[in-house]
Amino acid sequence: MVYNIKNENKLHKEKTDETVQIADIMEVTYFQEFLTNSTERGRRNMLLRQIRFFVSIVDENSFTEAAEKNFVSQSAISQAMNALEADLGVKLIERKNRSFQVTTAGEYFYRKCKLLLTNLEAIRKETIRLGSDEDMALHIGYINLYAGPELSETIAEFSAVYPEVNISVQSGTHEELYHGLVSGSLDIALNDQRRAFSDDYVNMELKNAECIIELSKRSQLSLHERLEVGELAKMSCIIVSSKEQREMEAEYYRNILGFANDFIYAETQEEARLMVIGNRGFLPVEVVGKLPEVSGAIMRIPLFHRNRRVTRKYCLFWQKERTGYYIEEFANILRNHFS
Repeated sequence: MVYNIKNENKLHKEKTDETVQIADIMEVTYFQEFLTNSTERGRRNMLLRQIRFFVSIVDENSFTEAAEKNFVSQSAISQAMNALEADLGVKLIERKNRSFQVTTAGEYFYRKCKLLLTNLEAIRKETIRLGSDEDMALHIGYINLYAGPELSETIAEFSAVYPEVNISVQSGTHEELYHGLVSGSLDIALNDQRRAFSDDYVNMELKNAECIIELSKRSQLSLHERLEVGELAKMSCIIVSSKEQREMEAEYYRNILGFANDFIYAETQEEARLMVIGNRGFLPVEVVGKLPEVSGAIMRIPLFHRNRRVTRKYCLFWQKERTGYYIEEFANILRNHFS
């Protein structure tokens, strides 16, 4: 077979030129995409920086102090604000001589951005924690009045899915759990609500628990279908509490729940129920979830105050800044067990 060398060389050159052109086009396209992505990444980073500056201005109520807080010049803060308002197409701040006022749009933007920055920081911390080699632990507290199966069922379900998490559990009075959350010794607590909800905490409402009274069958009051708080005045009220918290718990039962009684104390619910069986007093109990079975020597009677059923709100509490994947997972599982 005879080859036309001249034509073949020409064909080879054309193919080579075409390959070079394709490579050039691909390189240009890649470079354009890189520039586009870089520009987009830079724009997102710049927007986040502008948001941080804006939140700082509102928090500090001053451009100067916001600049100092973010280690930039005041002119940089002002330029960032101008760029942010230009990008949004609305005014966030109305400047008046040396003062300013946040607009309606600015107030909305501030609230949402404040939450956004908080969530971003929580995500960053949790991502670092999950990626570290440190042991993962979850410290759970529950109020000593609670005796249902929901918590233990939740722990069993959670541990089956997340065996890498070490769980520790402790019971305590309302105040002990509160201080545990404040100090950080507890990650999450099942507790009753005695304070106004704080914005620093996640307050997951679980149930409005109805109060009942546990009485010995030997008590004349055990024959009642319902009891008013005033009808219990001549009996001792049994409170489950540590020695350190007895006075505070008694004050709550007296001033908030209305028990004008003498108080006697037990360290555990088991000890308190033995006191009930011995007819030493009555034990107030909240129906949080499913109540455990008790001795046949104990009667349970609904509690009323001025013809209204006495209830207490039970919630899961944890600090917002400590919010993490495992805390949220545990909380959702427990809520499902209560529903």
